Amino acid sequence: MAAIATIFVSIIPTSPSPFLTRLTSRLHFAAFPLRSPTRKLMSHTLARATLGLTHPSNIETPKISFGAKDVDVTEWKGDILAVGVTEKDLARDANSKFENVILSKIDSKLGGLLAEASSEEDFSGKVGQSTVLRITGLGSKRVGLIGLGQSPSTPAPFKSLGEAIVAAAKSSQASSVAVALASSEGLSAQSKLSTAYAIASGAVLGLFEDNRYKSEAKKSTLRSIDFIGLGTGPELEKKLKYAGDVSSGIIFGRELVNSPANVLTPGVLAEEAAKIASTYSDVFTAKILNSEQCAELKMGSYLGVAAASANPPHFIHLCYKPLSGPVNVKLALVGKGLTFDSGGYNIKTGPGCSIELMKFDMGGSAAVLGTAKALGQIKPLGVEVHFIVAACENMISGTGMRPGDIVTASNGKTIEVNNTDAEGRLTLADALVYACNQGVEKIIDLATLTGACVVALGPSIAGVFTPCDDLAKEVFEASDVSGEKLWRLPLEESYWETMKSGVADMLNTGGRQGGAIVAALFLKQFVDEKVQWMHIDMAGPVWNDKKRSATGFGIATLVEWVLKNASNAN
Repeated sequence: MAAIATIFVSIIPTSPSPFLTRLTSRLHFAAFPLRSPTRKLMSHTLARATLGLTHPSNIETPKISFGAKDVDVTEWKGDILAVGVTEKDLARDANSKFENVILSKIDSKLGGLLAEASSEEDFSGKVGQSTVLRITGLGSKRVGLIGLGQSPSTPAPFKSLGEAIVAAAKSSQASSVAVALASSEGLSAQSKLSTAYAIASGAVLGLFEDNRYKSEAKKSTLRSIDFIGLGTGPELEKKLKYAGDVSSGIIFGRELVNSPANVLTPGVLAEEAAKIASTYSDVFTAKILNSEQCAELKMGSYLGVAAASANPPHFIHLCYKPLSGPVNVKLALVGKGLTFDSGGYNIKTGPGCSIELMKFDMGGSAAVLGTAKALGQIKPLGVEVHFIVAACENMISGTGMRPGDIVTASNGKTIEVNNTDAEGRLTLADALVYACNQGVEKIIDLATLTGACVVALGPSIAGVFTPCDDLAKEVFEASDVSGEKLWRLPLEESYWETMKSGVADMLNTGGRQGGAIVAALFLKQFVDEKVQWMHIDMAGPVWNDKKRSATGFGIATLVEWVLKNASNAN
């Protein structure tokens, strides 16, 4: 028997956290005590969060133990042996036997059953294809073939492999799984680490089910996944831990977006941000501004949007500083935080308006806070990061902002509001000014900003706008690692003509054509020219219509980007 080297990394997709389970708990900001009027507002906010008597359940999240084993695939003992195969791996010789060494070895132990079954089920190795057999003759109870496509060159097929492993485990109530690639011999050491990271990420995210609002939920039986043929040792252990850290941030982001607006109010979103700072107090501080403090900072654009809601606004500012050493680069992540968007007096109506899904209009803030949670666990050196969210609701009432009103942003610029449903950019305007005032060198804002971007790029791709080619290069390199899809669109300055007002500095919307571009041009008016800035319109990929659930989009890319800046700074 071959020698076995095992690494065990306990990966918890998200802790059995008290997320949104104690809605009446107090907020604690040691460095920034709240004023008494704010405490009254917060009490009112948290009371409102019980609308409909709905409280999320505190569900214990399943844990996966990842191990790395140097053992022959036919000798591994457990419930399912899953083998990732490309279309080329399924090539047969003149006797219809597998030419691939690993598949041939497994098939030989099974008396040709694997080759026979894959032919009968027309398994060709395409992405999304899988076949699982209950067998005897191996150490495992089942063997599965999972398609990776022609020649996988991105993380996506390997993340799908991780998801497929979990799906097979759920279907057969398996507790232990091993994963191997039919062709892992030719992979470099770095490629093996990246592959293991993608598979582990896919598995953790595939295992996650948001059952907090269901009266009954099935428990997962999967407890361990072993990697065979992808190496062993501390580098792999570090990579698997990283997969767990990033995945926990993504799951946290999904939970935030999935939570309904009657539970996740601006005040509760602020409480969740404060919990991050409290949990990782060695590297985080929190500052939460109430409406009075925002008024002192002259945030008229943001406060205009918030004016109609009975739930008061909360401006969130988390600051990450490394445990030790100098800070060589300062970054800011700004997320749109509309916990519900009715459209205001320009109320969302008609087919396709998606008003019932407007809880996801805080997807940008979920990406920012999910990144904060992940970085609290990773603790990079050399980089300072500011996480900023102007949280509020866009509702309708007698105190609300009207079409035709003029609001004044904190940089003194005036805006004629010709459409109250273009509210996200109004909140981001003051958030971007605030971010620039923190002395940062680079800013990325993320927002479910325009339906126009969804029309242009569809539901899976986010639009990217930036005048800075270097920043674009950094973020696209990060997205290559994360597997998230971005596409750069132009900042066509001539389109700004449609945003000119006769009575104010600008309108908040232009014509229908190029809507995503003019929205980005609007945001550009509130960014210091000395600061590198990028806007990411994630209105499409924030939500998975098929699964009817949030995706956690943006978090993996942002973590990679911050770490890249941290490594360059050291």
